[in-house]
Amino acid sequence: MPTPTTPISSPPAAADERLRQTGRVRKLLARPEFGALSGTVLVFVLFGLSAGGSGMFSAEGVINWGTVAAFLGIIAVGAALLMIAGEFDLSIGSMIGFAGMMMAIPCLYWGWPVWLAVLFAFATAMLLGAVNGWLVIKTGLPSFIVTLAFYFILRGLSLAISVLMTGKTILSSNADAVLRDLILADPVVQMLFQGHVLTGLFDALAGAGWMAARDNGTALAIGVPKVMVWWLLLTGVGAFMLSRTRLGNWVLAVGGDPHAAKNVGIPVARVKIGLFVLMAFCATLFAVLQVADAGSAAADRGLQKEFEAIIAAVIGGCLLTGGFGSVIGAALGALIFGVVQIGIGYTSIDNNWYRVFLGGMLLAAVLFNNYIRKRVTLGRV
Repeated sequence: MPTPTTPISSPPAAADERLRQTGRVRKLLARPEFGALSGTVLVFVLFGLSAGGSGMFSAEGVINWGTVAAFLGIIAVGAALLMIAGEFDLSIGSMIGFAGMMMAIPCLYWGWPVWLAVLFAFATAMLLGAVNGWLVIKTGLPSFIVTLAFYFILRGLSLAISVLMTGKTILSSNADAVLRDLILADPVVQMLFQGHVLTGLFDALAGAGWMAARDNGTALAIGVPKVMVWWLLLTGVGAFMLSRTRLGNWVLAVGGDPHAAKNVGIPVARVKIGLFVLMAFCATLFAVLQVADAGSAAADRGLQKEFEAIIAAVIGGCLLTGGFGSVIGAALGALIFGVVQIGIGYTSIDNNWYRVFLGGMLLAAVLFNNYIRKRVTLGRV
């Protein structure tokens, strides 16, 4: 009778020393938006203690600083994606002033409907954004130099064209009343770029005593401005694209090493030019929303917005060298801007300290991001 054989157990596989478990804390610190999230919490705590009872966190107060954050957040989305791809655009502010005039002049002097003027502004600005990107790719010059040139070109064009066509650089006084009436009469612009949403909900909350009300019973806070809706929409789309799509992987790869990305078949030129076009779209959206809200346009609008957008992106975790960053972090950076800029008015602090705070936040963000990146790379977190 055959003797049953005893199965031979295989020795346990040796652990691969090249593989290492990553702890939750290390994962959290490695997130590009961690610094911005920490800064946001700190800012809210500081203003909660110093201005908590001043109305800053009432519905109207939140709408005030949320609107400022939303305007900056719109251009911060484009700036963040462009920086992640390893490029800069210093013509953002000039593009805002230029696009605003390209919307207002056709309405007031050429007899165009407002919706057509808006399309013209978007098309013109995005074409210039494509030229920006094409020059960066074809010449091999740093985008800092090319877009700095466009910074002056677009600002000069805005001033020269507005003086040539209208004889002035600010379309205000009687002109703004006419432009405001044209905007209010255009259903497309009204639906997309002007006014508020959730007005009925706010009035219902005011009627129930949950929000401050006017004498007629309506809410003191009219509703959520459409600029905030656009901000949230762009941030959500940008964050999803960067983290969940092939295009997002391309953007990260192009910013990390464009030569390696090109060698594996990524269309580096198309990706970068597309992001310059997106940046122009964001700047034009900023301008259209601003003109629709104010009912006027000026050739010198958008001053220093390029720096604020870049600072918001850096606070949000975007590296100046590219290949690393977060759209959510840039949105948090814009939120910090809005809270600080408006929140200082609710305290006894002199408004002149606003720029000092922003500079300090920029320096702290750069140092923190650099420190954490080195620690994560070396595995010491």
